[in-house]
Amino acid sequence: MTLETEFERVSIPLADPFTIARGTQTDAENVIVRVSDEAGMTGVGGAAPSAHYGETADTVAAVLPALLDAVERVGDPHAIAEIERELAGVVTDNPAARAAVSIAVHDLASKRLGVSLHRLWGLDPAAAPATSFTIGLDETDRVREKTAAAVEAGYPILKIKLGTDRDRELIEAVREAAPDARVRVDANEAWTPREAVAKSEWLADRGVEFIEQPVAASNPEGLKFVYERSALPIAADESCVTLSDVPAVADRCDIANLKLMKTGGLREARRMIAAARAHGLEVMCGCMIESNASIAAAAQLAPLLDYADLDGSLLLDGDPYEGIEMDGGEIRLDGQGRAGTGARLGSE
Repeated sequence: MTLETEFERVSIPLADPFTIARGTQTDAENVIVRVSDEAGMTGVGGAAPSAHYGETADTVAAVLPALLDAVERVGDPHAIAEIERELAGVVTDNPAARAAVSIAVHDLASKRLGVSLHRLWGLDPAAAPATSFTIGLDETDRVREKTAAAVEAGYPILKIKLGTDRDRELIEAVREAAPDARVRVDANEAWTPREAVAKSEWLADRGVEFIEQPVAASNPEGLKFVYERSALPIAADESCVTLSDVPAVADRCDIANLKLMKTGGLREARRMIAAARAHGLEVMCGCMIESNASIAAAAQLAPLLDYADLDGSLLLDGDPYEGIEMDGGEIRLDGQGRAGTGARLGSE
């Protein structure tokens, strides 16, 4: 069998500037990978690199030729274990680049079998949780407006970015605009341990569901301090990057948050989910700001999750790819109607 591969860089504007404790983003720099077989069937994947994890669109583009050469050497999209072993042999880091290739190969393999990826895995679409919709940091009035717009659009679960000296004010604004919404908060490592514990108490009073990454990943003992004293469950994101991190955070969080752009591929993501379950953790899958070229693949994991934060494509202004329907946050795998991950060019 012969496989042909290619990739392209795309810059997609965001609907609104997106700010977290570390900075502001106005465009999503993604890299799209395509793997095609002799019959002209094509699998699609996407990389959404994060400089926080040492990747950029430049680094992804630099390593993809060698990664795609490995795919062509193997030559069989169904030999996924062999392909991902080869990818890991080419580069040990660069997880977003490897994830894009992994997604494209999984997409092609399941398309060749004529089934959706979650069906190939034997998963139950009805078990998929709804995704949250993220409200980035902004002026208080703008946060109130964006929250009201999200509620009007039908999103019942909101994730609020915090990490400022206005955190209490922002949550009050959110609660004014969305008194009945399920609310989660993400500090993106911005708080000290004692600050996080104190904030957990008044966040709990305002009906917040859990806190994501309250302290720096470089402070594991601080995370444990918060976990042991917090009034709310704690989710680990920046502290839980690879499979080996799961046992390390098992005694200092309640929820492991994985992302395809951290794991380096779909098979590794499933291993992380299994490891988190074995350590008694709940599981969430999050995302970067990504095209449906990769979000659709992450959505295939939804039946294995307790929580989903897969709104990356919903924050874009004009994604070239369509994916899984998420009206009102509901991940509609049961209505996918297409083989593979469900990603396709909007013109197809």
